[in-house]
Amino acid sequence: MEAKGQEGRQAQESRPAQEDKQARAGRPAQEDKQAREGRPAREDGQAQKGADWNIRPYLAVGLTALLVIVLGISYYFLVDRYQDLTELVGKIWGILQPVLIGFVLAYLLSPIVRFEERHLLPFLEKRMGKRGNAQKMARGIGVLGAIVFVIVVVSVLLQMVVPELYQSINGLVTSLPRQVRDFMDWLDRYVSSDSEAAGYLETILTEGADYVGEWARTELLPQGRTILTGLTSGVISVGRLLLNLVIGVIISIYVLLSKETFIGQAKKLVYAALPGRQANAVVHTVHKANEIFGGFISGKILDSVIIGLLCFVGLLALRMPYAVLVSVIVGVTNVIPFFGPYLGAVPSTVLILLADPMKGLYFLIFILILQQVDGNIIGPKILGDSTGLSSFWVVFAILAGGGLFGIVGMIIGVPTFAVIYYVARNILNHILGHKGLPQDSGSYVFAERLDLDGNKLVCREEGTEPSPEKPKKKNRT
Repeated sequence: MEAKGQEGRQAQESRPAQEDKQARAGRPAQEDKQAREGRPAREDGQAQKGADWNIRPYLAVGLTALLVIVLGISYYFLVDRYQDLTELVGKIWGILQPVLIGFVLAYLLSPIVRFEERHLLPFLEKRMGKRGNAQKMARGIGVLGAIVFVIVVVSVLLQMVVPELYQSINGLVTSLPRQVRDFMDWLDRYVSSDSEAAGYLETILTEGADYVGEWARTELLPQGRTILTGLTSGVISVGRLLLNLVIGVIISIYVLLSKETFIGQAKKLVYAALPGRQANAVVHTVHKANEIFGGFISGKILDSVIIGLLCFVGLLALRMPYAVLVSVIVGVTNVIPFFGPYLGAVPSTVLILLADPMKGLYFLIFILILQQVDGNIIGPKILGDSTGLSSFWVVFAILAGGGLFGIVGMIIGVPTFAVIYYVARNILNHILGHKGLPQDSGSYVFAERLDLDGNKLVCREEGTEPSPEKPKKKNRT
């Protein structure tokens, strides 16, 4: 019994030693197994981390730096080679001028072609049966009819206006000395009661006449050769312009005959080069630009014709001199928005004032009334709100366009800026819509700040002063 008890105690004492030995023997094997199993996992994690590394930010920074360098070099060469660049632009303009004239004429004649085609197509379909052949025939007749219509209208106007203009200018030149003398006599009668004012006036006129004579003797006559050279180059330029105009008419015929093809090619290019949403925005903007330009130009031409005719009728009723010449000046300058009526009224008033001072004053009153009627009744009825611009932006567009491109810029400056304004407004409304902010400008008149928590504008009441901004508390460390 004692032997069995000793064996049990030895077994119990040796069991922890055996377990400890087995643990020490199995630990390296387990660690080696875990190491073998963990190494591929770590390698896979590192590979996955390398696969998730994004190169786009670095690529964007590199492209931006490259773009800045290229723009800097381009600007340097632009400044350094400014004369060569202007000559290159002039050559390109001279080459493309007939093409541009052709596209402009095609755009202006397109409404006439559509009008004729719309009325001819039903008749030709009944006669020819096939719609495709009828459309081609209607297009050809419409283009030919538009060209003939414009030529007839221009010829009739020239036959009516040119002889009268020649007589008016000839009469003005021949009677100008007498008119000036009569005007001075009339002025002398009115200032004769004031000897001091008459003396000042006589001194001014004497000095002015001496200055003009000295200028003609010292500057005008010595530059006769330069003036003749300028006249020669002007005649050559006019001849080149007429040639380009003829070529432009031919190009406009081809454009009108194939305008659907040009439109389709342009849209195909846009949808191929841009994503769908951007392409739709470009096409929509072009449609809106066509609506603005078409409505403004056609309406302004019609408005100017009406004003010219009303001016002619009024001058005949008032028995004013140079009725045709003044009416042409008023009608042509009325094409220019805002400033046009005043630009036409000033020389016209001077012409009539030289012929008859009292009639000059009557004409000034008449033209002011006519322009008020045009600005408040005729113009709004014809043009409506075709541009969507306020008076300030209209003046800004005219000044900017006239400063950059002269008379043409003053005419097309308003619709061009209206398109730019429309695009900018849509972009701003899109950004504000994404931010959840109101899009109308009236909501920001009394806005003081934006509540960042509620994403709402905090506005003050109308008629109250803006509340002072509270100073920010500094964190004390």
